[in-house]
Amino acid sequence: MSKLIDAALGIHPKALSLGARRLEVLAANMANADTPGYKARDLDFRSALREATAARLEQTHARHLPGHAATTEELKYRVPNQPALDGNTVDAELEQTAFAEAAVRYQASLDFLASRIDGLRKALRGE
Repeated sequence: MSKLIDAALGIHPKALSLGARRLEVLAANMANADTPGYKARDLDFRSALREATAARLEQTHARHLPGHAATTEELKYRVPNQPALDGNTVDAELEQTAFAEAAVRYQASLDFLASRIDGLRKALRGE
């Protein structure tokens, strides 16, 4: 049954969870903009979504080689354009822009997911 739901909803539930995680990371960067030595981090959304939606190998026999699970939420350090003298690498304008873009993408995934659920609801009612 869960495979049917996954097929009906597509990648949007995974995109929502990854988008929420990225928003948290970007918010943490903005909150620590004045913290000496803080290193800005980010989540590569495209590669994380690609890894999350890739087909996973399952070991169906004891003599088969095990599949390797990829980590989807690997945070990377952001390369600063101009680091501060105190070692802080947060660029407030860059973080705000990235946060706004991530928020728009998150809202788009919410809208797509809501329309899919609405379509399924209508199909179940026979409308």
